[in-house]
Amino acid sequence: MAEELNVPINQNFIHDFIDEDIAPGGQYQGMTVHTRFPPEPNGYLHIGHCKALNIDFGTAEKYGGLCNLRMDDTNPAKEDVEYVQAIQEDIRWLGFDWADRFYYASDYFDKMYQCAQSLIRKGLAYVCELSPEEFRECRGDVSTPARSPYRDRPIEESLDLFARMRAGEFPDGAMTLRAKIDLASGNFNMRDPVIYRINHAHHHRQGNTWCIYPMYDFAHPLEDALEGITHSLCSLEFEDHRPLYDWVVNNAPIPYHKPRQIEFARLGINYTVMSKRKLRQLVEDGYVSDWDDPRMPTLCGLRRRGYTPRSIRNFCDRIGVAKSTNTIEYAFLEHCLREDLNESAQRVMAVLHPIKLTITNYPQGQSETFAVENNPGRPEDGTRTVTFSRELWIEQEDFLERPIPKYKRLYPGGPECRLKGAYLITCTGCIKDDAGNVTEILATYDPDSKGGNPADSRKVKGATIHWVDAATAVDGEVRLYDSLFSDPEPDAPGKNFLECLNPHSLEVLSQAKLEAGLANAQPADRFQFMRQGYFCADSKDSRPGHLVFNRSVSLKDGFKP
Repeated sequence: MAEELNVPINQNFIHDFIDEDIAPGGQYQGMTVHTRFPPEPNGYLHIGHCKALNIDFGTAEKYGGLCNLRMDDTNPAKEDVEYVQAIQEDIRWLGFDWADRFYYASDYFDKMYQCAQSLIRKGLAYVCELSPEEFRECRGDVSTPARSPYRDRPIEESLDLFARMRAGEFPDGAMTLRAKIDLASGNFNMRDPVIYRINHAHHHRQGNTWCIYPMYDFAHPLEDALEGITHSLCSLEFEDHRPLYDWVVNNAPIPYHKPRQIEFARLGINYTVMSKRKLRQLVEDGYVSDWDDPRMPTLCGLRRRGYTPRSIRNFCDRIGVAKSTNTIEYAFLEHCLREDLNESAQRVMAVLHPIKLTITNYPQGQSETFAVENNPGRPEDGTRTVTFSRELWIEQEDFLERPIPKYKRLYPGGPECRLKGAYLITCTGCIKDDAGNVTEILATYDPDSKGGNPADSRKVKGATIHWVDAATAVDGEVRLYDSLFSDPEPDAPGKNFLECLNPHSLEVLSQAKLEAGLANAQPADRFQFMRQGYFCADSKDSRPGHLVFNRSVSLKDGFKP
């Protein structure tokens, strides 16, 4: 179920344009602002899509308008119902709602075909038989116009060939339908672009009904117009395609108002790649476990890692909407998550690299309980009960047999240290195995320091240490995730992104000792492990008797404003 969200929407240049359009005298005066989010169902949504989602749905929310969800399924070779369902799940998880405004580009295939026929009849489209190789040779350059020997093909001949293309008479690549615009245009997108191609592939909804499919630049403006979209908000790479968008909506024979296309810069984040092709390669070649691997920038991966809808939407809102391309630090995304979890996550104790601590003067067989606050920033979250006894688990790094300078944790003869919420202890020694490895730490406690505060209010020079009661602790597996790539620009030109993979992006700790209450953790429950970071119960692998926790983000904030 989507979490309740209350994220403000910043003013940006897109909203400035919309304000002009709906003002008195504007082209959409008196009309409802209507946007759309049109993903292609050929992969899973990733963090880059979140910016577009935030803009499309957020703009509709701001103006009290509507936003459609439309699957751009005009390329059957790589599209699948699996992706359709995953996209809907991810969008709902973020808290956006399209109500009953859910469409497919394939809903309009008949109308698109009719529009193409109309363009042919008006002398604005023709069937071209150039092969892909010949097409490239005839493309021309900045000083040389493109050419096609089929441009002046008779209208009736093109209509006949186009119908035969649809009937499946020709193989893939044998023919295309091209718009007849301007072979000498300085904008290569206007040099008689292809608007239909032959593709004998099974479609996830249409089956084998069609063997010709419209190109995106032809289909998209028609879909927008047919759905009553007022503002077609898209990423910056479509800026040069806008003249073609306008040409299609101006010449297609359907009754509509003219949508306005507005472009914005795509989201770029360092230490990641957001090409669906490259993400698919990571999955299919086994570099990650699946699309929902917590190292992936996919929404399902971020969700499994422990990211919240609020943190992602807040991130998208705070980076703003720019007209020029820029790259955002991944550390800022982590900063937004850390802010959210610091406010909402319950504090618990977990020992990731355990070593036994025995309090030698604590009575054998005795145990007691302590009330520990769940979140110091939210008193209304109350307290929980943890048990304490003679044998505890603590972190290995909290003990050194021979201390280094300024070390303030446990070592023989060292200062008193606090056990979080329990007692003051002093290290008296350790036990080693035959190989000389420390296997157990020995200490004494001050019975008059219950709660970690000595009765005489003396100053405690040692550190505060978290712990878990050995008698009641539960075992768990903890997965420490880091960036999937060690290079901040793995997608830069000239680089092989696979050579930039971080070999230390995952560390699995299989012997963690956890506070007893974590045995009841439900998938996706989020916690702060004291002194360790923020973690969530893995939604796929964690279950009673086999607890698995993923580190969502460390406690240390690496983002510097």
